[in-house]
Amino acid sequence: MDRESKVRQHINKDGFGIEIGPSHHPIAPKKNGYRVHIIDHMSREQLISKYRDHGVSLDNIEEVDFVWHGERYSELTGKTGFYDWIIASHVIEHTPDFIAFLNDCDTILKDDGVISLVVPDKRYCFDHYRPVTGLSRIIDSRLRGEKIHTPGTVAEYYLNVVSNAGSIGWDANSGGEYDLVHSLDEALQFMNEVQNEKKYVDVHAWCFVPHSFRLIIHDLFSLGLIPIREVAFYPTVGCEFYITLGRNGRGIDKSRLEMLEIIESEIKNEAIGPETPETPVARSESLIKRLTRRFS
Repeated sequence: MDRESKVRQHINKDGFGIEIGPSHHPIAPKKNGYRVHIIDHMSREQLISKYRDHGVSLDNIEEVDFVWHGERYSELTGKTGFYDWIIASHVIEHTPDFIAFLNDCDTILKDDGVISLVVPDKRYCFDHYRPVTGLSRIIDSRLRGEKIHTPGTVAEYYLNVVSNAGSIGWDANSGGEYDLVHSLDEALQFMNEVQNEKKYVDVHAWCFVPHSFRLIIHDLFSLGLIPIREVAFYPTVGCEFYITLGRNGRGIDKSRLEMLEIIESEIKNEAIGPETPETPVARSESLIKRLTRRFS
């Protein structure tokens, strides 16, 4: 299965959906017959202006139905229990409140609706040297009702982000040299902006290997913090993995201890199964631009 097929496997094309932040690379484009509303942080005109000199196809930028300014999706769209599906590619790692994002999505979905996520694997992107996110930070951010990233999150990001052979996304076969992307001065500047001006600085708040993400979803459901479970999972190709969630999901098929052992193997970069015989998407120009779109 190619990338789009994995993301769209549990999506009913005849249903009505939402795509969050597709920018110049929608996965379920209106022009291909999908009945979809677009949520983005800018209007189409603003996105075209932003990407005009980035060498991307501006024709792929679709009309934005809802420009998001931080409100709940039910307030933004004026709907609850309405949509059949939501697609969010490289979005959830940016959210200050991981749990609130998932519950916000669930609120506007029908009971049998699904959320299809594409998530960066921190081993093969600029988050490489950052720690894997644990459950505690995710729960604490919900209890505090975080609206912006914390000064500590911003400092950690700017001090540790790297490139590999000049690229910010790569695959398991890459052997290039790592280089730090940002300076100490940048870390101090943005940390102080958050602390002193309460400014939103857009960074990856959360870093995952595939099974750490799967286990967090399992634990959040088990603790009653989200109403959705895993419907489907596809392992990493290039620098990203794929997971679909929904109220009718059956969850993981392994014990917590088995999951923890797999996570440990992933962090050590040990092989846990056969390689997927697909061309690594992280080498494509379009994926690199999707990864960087929020920092341009």
